[in-house]
Amino acid sequence: MPDRMESAIPPAISIPYLAITSLFITCLLLSNVVTGRLVQLGSMTLTADLFLFTITYIFGDVLTEVYGFKRARLTIWLGFAANLLMALVFILVVSLPSPSFFEHENAYRTVLGFAPRIVLASLLAYFAGEFSNSVILSRLKLATGGRWLWTRTIGSTFVGQAIDTTVFMVIAFWGLYSPDIFMGMVLAQYGWKVAYEVLATPLTYAVVGYLKKREGVDTYDYGVAYNPFRLT
Repeated sequence: MPDRMESAIPPAISIPYLAITSLFITCLLLSNVVTGRLVQLGSMTLTADLFLFTITYIFGDVLTEVYGFKRARLTIWLGFAANLLMALVFILVVSLPSPSFFEHENAYRTVLGFAPRIVLASLLAYFAGEFSNSVILSRLKLATGGRWLWTRTIGSTFVGQAIDTTVFMVIAFWGLYSPDIFMGMVLAQYGWKVAYEVLATPLTYAVVGYLKKREGVDTYDYGVAYNPFRLT
C-alpha cells in the first residue's frame, strides 16, 4: 500500500507542470480552430481536431496521476479561460468591417467565424469531459492503491470521452445531417478517441514514470473535494 501524500498541500508548481499545462492549452486552442473541418478516413467521418484534442486527455491523465486533482483542475480552468478568450476575440474580429479590397473575407469568416453553437458545444463538452476524466482517474487511483495505471487512464477515457463526444456532437451538429450520418460520426469520433488513448498507454506510462521520479511526487487525493468550481 503506497504512502499517503495528501493533495490538500499539493506540490509546488514546477517547470514540468508548467510545460505540460502549456502544451495542454496549445493543443486545446489549435483543436478548436480546426474543429469545423471534416476529414474522411476510409469509412469514418471525423472532425479534424481529433488529431490534437485527444492529446489533451492524455495530458489530463498525466497531471491527475502525478500532481493530483487540484493541479489538474487548475490546468483545466486555464484551458477553459484561454478557449473562451480565443472564441470571443475571433467573434469580435470577424464582426468588424473589412475594407473593400480585402479579397479573403469569406474564407477568413469560414475558418475563424465560430458559429455560436460551435463555441457553446466546445466549451460545455470540454468542461464536462475533462473534469469527468480527471475525477474518475483520481478515484480509481485510490481504489487501486496506485496500481494498474492502464485501468484508470483507459477507464477514465471511456467515460470522459463519451461525455465529451456526446455533448459536443449533439450541440454542434444535431439536425445538420441525417440520423444515420450523425450517429456514424458520433461512433467514429468516440472510437477514435478511445483507440488513441489505448495506443498511447506505453507513452503515458513512460511520461508518468519519468515525472514521478524527477519531481519526487506521486499524489493521492485523500479527502479532496471534487467540486470543479472550488479553486482554493
